[in-house]
Amino acid sequence: MFCLIIVTIQKHPNLPDPYWRSVLSKVISLSISFRSHHFLCALGFEGKGYSAAFIDNFQNIVDRLRGPEGDSIEIEVVPMVDDICNVCPSRRDTLCHTQEKIDTLDQAHTQVLGLNVGDRITWGAAKRRISERVSMDVFERMCAPCSWKNLGICEKAIQTLQNQMKPQD
Repeated sequence: MFCLIIVTIQKHPNLPDPYWRSVLSKVISLSISFRSHHFLCALGFEGKGYSAAFIDNFQNIVDRLRGPEGDSIEIEVVPMVDDICNVCPSRRDTLCHTQEKIDTLDQAHTQVLGLNVGDRITWGAAKRRISERVSMDVFERMCAPCSWKNLGICEKAIQTLQNQMKPQD
């Protein structure tokens, strides 16, 4: 069975060209886009969020990543609204209501994980980087401004990942 889907996208005059290139590439490749700090958020996601629509959207993304082909899914690093924050109630056009905090988180995660805007990395490779580069001390520093940090969700997810990635004796 073959299915052809035709999508017409009308460019909004107030949104930058990189945003539209990102949208078009997702339509064509069905890849995922993340801001740098969302790699760790996706690792630890447990069904909590800012709204029902946000939670449903995030759960759909995480279900793909945790599925049988999840480690091979390609993720593009973007500097603005990504697939996770696409329906977030804090979204303001291509930015966030708390953009200064988000920029701080993105910069820290970019540095620690060795990511740059425009990079494409598989979920499996991203998990390896997190496992190798994010100690609990590093986590405390890079996620310091995050309002979710004190719940311990990401800490637990990092520890679980590192245990799974340990070489077998």
